[in-house]
Amino acid sequence: MTDFSRDKRNIVIRYLPWLAGVVLAAIAVWYFTRPAPLRVQLVKVERGVVEATVNNTRAGTVKACRRAKLAPPAGGQIAHLLVKKGQRVKADQVLLELWNDDLEAQKRLSQEQLATAQTQEQQACVQADLAEKEAARAQQLREKGFISAEGLDQKVSAATVSRAGCEVARSQIDQSRSRIAVANASLQRMVLRAPFSGIVADISGELGEYATPSPPGIPTLPAIDLIDDSCMFVSAPIDEVDAANIKVGQEARITLDAIKGKTFAGKVKRIAPYVLELEKQARTVEVEVEFVEAPNAENLLVGYSADVEIVHDAHANVLRIPTQALLEGKHVLLYGANGILEERTVTTGLANWDRTEITAGLNEGDQIVMSLDQAGVKAGVRVQPEVGKAGK
Repeated sequence: MTDFSRDKRNIVIRYLPWLAGVVLAAIAVWYFTRPAPLRVQLVKVERGVVEATVNNTRAGTVKACRRAKLAPPAGGQIAHLLVKKGQRVKADQVLLELWNDDLEAQKRLSQEQLATAQTQEQQACVQADLAEKEAARAQQLREKGFISAEGLDQKVSAATVSRAGCEVARSQIDQSRSRIAVANASLQRMVLRAPFSGIVADISGELGEYATPSPPGIPTLPAIDLIDDSCMFVSAPIDEVDAANIKVGQEARITLDAIKGKTFAGKVKRIAPYVLELEKQARTVEVEVEFVEAPNAENLLVGYSADVEIVHDAHANVLRIPTQALLEGKHVLLYGANGILEERTVTTGLANWDRTEITAGLNEGDQIVMSLDQAGVKAGVRVQPEVGKAGK
């Protein structure tokens, strides 16, 4: 070996540790300054139930099965107001009475006329019985030749007239009873009774004020607004494009803005046979959903705003993912074994706002990205699951 080669090798050997140190330092600098992998939220593909649902387009309203805006059949001054707002009443209970002294006087007059007619009927009929007996005796006397035929005719005619007087008196009794019935009917028109048991929601009249029924075509305030709060339902508008999927009897879920954190079971009881065409609003179909069990523990009030979710189809024990994990074009970001995200095309089945059925493209236990709106999250990027959220 020449001296030059020997010197060259000695130089390499001399500087080799320094070169290795520089390389290791560069690696250390890269390692400690490299960007940290993105932390993403993952969710496991699991099996469960996926439902196809329909929701209302605008807030629905809690309504009573029976609600009556009541007014007396006749007009008049309110003489007795027997209930207060918020009071519970029973069916046929008197709610208010109008001034009716004149009708009461007419009823008393009719009753007195009835008593007079009954007395006159008794007198006329007794006289008729006596006249008929005298006519019978006259007939016997005529047969024996003691009276003339003319005398017999007089007795028979008098008996006939008396009997007619008795019948007239009886007809007067019937007339008096009819007048009493008319007076009672008129008095009933001055009294407002509850058609069903419920709670008085509102009263628009006061003592001494004049109450009147609504003329045809001219709406007026009801004297009393009565609600049967023992039976309630939700009336909600459904978009016309979803109306074909709804059937009477389908299960539904009811949520109320006033009662947070609770969902009530419901059932579709009626679908309006027409579409509402309100200006500047989507065309909708009114659907009524009844409570399966009345929420007696809560203070459920008529008029609460409510939302309904109607289930029109369901698949059990199918692969499902959160709907928010699905990208446009039916893609998901799959978390690979080496931590690199992979874009995967999937085939979907039933879906709703919460869950989507997967029929192909994923397997049970696969993990996919939930935090799709995070910056830098895309296929080919190395990521790290968020602590405590991976696999949930």
